[in-house]
This record gives sequence, C-alpha cells and structure tokens, in this order.
Amino acid sequence: NREYLDYLSRAVSISPVLAQILINRGIKTPKDAIDFLRPGITGLSDPFEIPDMAKAVVRIKEAIHNQEGVLVHGDYDVDGLTGTAILVEALRKTGLNVHYFIPDRFNHGYGFNIASIEMAKKLGLTLIITVDCGITSIDVATHARRQGVDVIITDHHEPMKELPQAVAVLNPKLSSSDSGLSGAGVALKLVHALAMDKDIPITEDDIWPLFDLAALGAIADVVPLIRENRIILKEGLPILSGERRLGLKALKELSGLKDRDIKAGLLSFTLIPRINAAGRLGDATDVVRLFLSESEEEVWRIAGALDSMNSKRQAIEAEIYEEALREINRNGPGPVIVLSSKNWHPGVIGIVASKIAEEFYRPTFLFTIEGDIARGSARSIPSFDIYSGISCCKELLLSFGGHKQAAGLKLPLTNLLRFEEEMARIVRNSVSDDDLVRTLKIDSEVSLTEINHNLIREIAMLEPFGYGNPEPLLGSRMLDVVNPRVVGNNHLKVMLRQDEVTIDAVGFNMGDILEDIASSQSIDAAFIPMINDWNGNQYLQMNLRAVRPCRDPQNL
Repeated sequence: NREYLDYLSRAVSISPVLAQILINRGIKTPKDAIDFLRPGITGLSDPFEIPDMAKAVVRIKEAIHNQEGVLVHGDYDVDGLTGTAILVEALRKTGLNVHYFIPDRFNHGYGFNIASIEMAKKLGLTLIITVDCGITSIDVATHARRQGVDVIITDHHEPMKELPQAVAVLNPKLSSSDSGLSGAGVALKLVHALAMDKDIPITEDDIWPLFDLAALGAIADVVPLIRENRIILKEGLPILSGERRLGLKALKELSGLKDRDIKAGLLSFTLIPRINAAGRLGDATDVVRLFLSESEEEVWRIAGALDSMNSKRQAIEAEIYEEALREINRNGPGPVIVLSSKNWHPGVIGIVASKIAEEFYRPTFLFTIEGDIARGSARSIPSFDIYSGISCCKELLLSFGGHKQAAGLKLPLTNLLRFEEEMARIVRNSVSDDDLVRTLKIDSEVSLTEINHNLIREIAMLEPFGYGNPEPLLGSRMLDVVNPRVVGNNHLKVMLRQDEVTIDAVGFNMGDILEDIASSQSIDAAFIPMINDWNGNQYLQMNLRAVRPCRDPQNL
C-alpha cells in the first residue's frame, strides 16, 4: 500500500518508484533494501554452512602436510573453466603440486570420468577435486576409491537421491539455504573456507583477486544475480574492467572491450562466447592456461585461437539455426519443441536450443544423432522446470543432468519419439496456455514527471542486471504521441507527452508499428528510462519495449 511504500522510501532515502521496484522483487524491509543496494564482502555467507565443507578443508590440509599431489577435474564450459582456474591458482599458493584435467566434450563427454582418475594415477596424485561436476558420478567416484584416490566433489547441479561416495560432497543444493551459486562460486567458497583456517598458508587477501573469474562463471551459467552472486559480481566486475589477468586483457582487446567499463550483459556476447568456443569445438584445456599465464606471448596465442574458434562457431550455429527454423515453420511449434539431426554439431546445439526457446517461448530440445544414440541439449522458459520434466522420463534415458532452465541428456535413438510424446504430455500438464505466451512484467507504473536523472541514478544502484535481477521495466499510461517516425534500420522514434512533460522515446526494431502509433491519439507504454549521450549533451530517453493503444484505467 501507499503508506508502506512511503515508509520504505523514507527509511532507505530512495524514491517511491525505487521502493516499489524493490518491493516487487521481494525486497520489503529497510535492512533487505540496504543490503541489496549496497552489497559488500561482509554479506558473504559462512562457507562452512555448505555441508561437508569442514571435511574438505581437513582433507586438503592433510594433503598440504603430506606434500601430496592434487588433480582439479573441471568442465569445458565457462563456469567449469573459471572454477578450475580459481582452485588451481589458490591451491598452488598453499605449496601443493596441482595439476588440472579438462574433459573433452567429444572424447570424454560431460562430467567426472575415468580418464582423470587414470591421469591422477599416472602422475602419482592422491586427491581429485571436481569443479562444476560430479554430483551424479556415483560409479566413477566408487572407481576412484578402489584405485586409492580420494575425491572431493564440488558442484551446483541438481543432486540425485544417492550421492557419490567421496571424502566430501560440496553442493549448496544439499543445504537448506541454497544461494544459487555457480560452479565457480562453489569453488570460491572452498577457497574462502581454506583461507579461514590459520594452518593453511593462504589468506583472505588471496581470495579477492579470484572474484573476476567467479563473476565470469556466474554470468555464463545464468545463475540468479541476487544474494551472494550479486556480491561476487559487484566485486568481480571492477577487477574484470582492469588489467590484472594478462589473458583476460588480451581477450578483451580482441573482443573490442579495451578500456570499456565492463557490464554483466556486455560479457554475454563478447568474452563468454569466445571462452565457450574452445569446449564447444575442441579441447578447452588452454583456456585455464589463458587465465593463469603470465606470458604475453602465450596469452595472445590462446586468445587469438579462441577468437578464431568463436567465428567458426558462429557460422556453424547460424546453419543449424536456419535448419531448425525451417523444420519448426514446416510443422508449427507444439507445447514443446524437439528437433534432431545427424548433421548437427553437438557442441553448438545448446546455443541454438536457447535461441529457439527464446524465440518461440517453448521448452526446446535439440539432439545430435550419433549411430543409435541421441545426445541432446535442453533449454526452458521460466514457467517450466526442465530438469524435473526430464526426471519424469528417466526410464527412457541413458543419462541426464542440469538445472531448472537448462539440461543435457542422452538416450537410445529408438526412444526419441516416445520421449517427445512424453515431454509434450508433461509440459501440457505442467503449464497453461498463458504460460506459453511471453508477457512483460512492469516493475512500477510512473508518470513522466517522475522520470528524471535522479531516478536513473537510483536504478543504476540495482546493477548488475541479468537473470534473477532484470533491468527495471516501467510503465506509463495515456501518453500523447508527437511526431512518430522511422529512423535508421527500422527503429521507431517518437516524442511522448503527458500533461506538460515531453520525453524522447526510441523503440529499436519497432518501426513496423509506426502506422498503429500514428493513428493512436494516445498510448500506454512499457519502457526502460535511460540517459542518451549525443554530441556531448545528455538527455532523458525512454527505451520502448512495448506499446498499445491507450486503455481507460477504469476498464483495464
């Protein structure tokens, strides 16, 4: 109600608009609001709240004391690679002999596997620590134990009822207070716990330089950017904007980010695809070397290779995407989209599945057929838990794993049609027709008089934006349309007026609605307020996301 809105606004010294945005996001007390708007290191939770953390620290301390060798088993995506680098860098500072193993997507597949145990035995290493994988690797962990190799699992994927037999299994999802950490985030928590032990020769000063890698992992794995992930990004993004790591400095230059202020959204289509390209098309081991190397020559060689691989990945992706679109347009999208081909590159289908899920707003599965096996990547929409849905079909599968919004799976080709039928039934029973239609959620309704430079500065306090913390969307009703026109490449440009206030507005790729706008006396608009810098001048602008002919507020 208005009374509480005014109270929160006064208590935190913010505008009622920002107070409303916070309340809509479940942030309802002055303390919660202050913690969210001014996140700091002190807001990090005690790492020992994660079950088995004390066991992991004891075992690593024993390895340090006995001068054992350790193998960090990572994963080939950005989250796994950054998490691997975090642990390798930190553990080497303790004096441990640390090696790392990154599985090859094509030779080893996803997850903890026998190849790393063989590598550990060959090198005489007695402890393996997994990163971003292992929570479902029951048989592999048992094999390691029989081979006399201890295992510490660090993961954040959904656990099954049975856990691996390991020295310690670190997964926030086994805790009652899961904060949605990425795999790199869990690795960081382990380092934090080690630094808290006075008998281990690393300190909290060794943790802070690792936040850049943890931030990259969080953004890449699309974990919610709230609570601890928000703190990780607040601390990590400024480090990423600097030049601490030679490898990231080189990759930023090749990505056109030199001297730019790094924002979370910017990384999603610059650094992250280049880092991911290695694991999608080949061997990602060099990426860890890129993060850790202090050789200019080496980092530029690796960064250049990643840039080239990313260009190749884009071409392959475009081809698969066009082929998938033709198939969907031929048959029309049902409640779930399931597509397969013998010709699709297994390292790229996940990206295409994501684009199709976004475009058609349907849970989407893309499979690569290899002999009599179908290997798939799945992406979902917010209203459907795709991991839970796949779990209901597990008798048809050879293996699967993932999250609520993304998963990987493998099944016999003979089961593919039945799997599609089962998933269609599960989706129909789980979501309504309305859930399959994209909707815009307005954070706050405002009048144009409330849109000013101070409000935009306040909204900037909500950054970094991303999954779980999107950029606030505001709404205004009964706006008069002044001088609508199309500019540039089909962009709508218009002045919007309410009472005595007029503000410039732009709708990117919205030129097609010019006639509807021009024929409307007034409109309702959903938009993001912004500052436009032009020729050294700053002025207010509304970035339009949707418009409709004005409705009578009494008859909505």
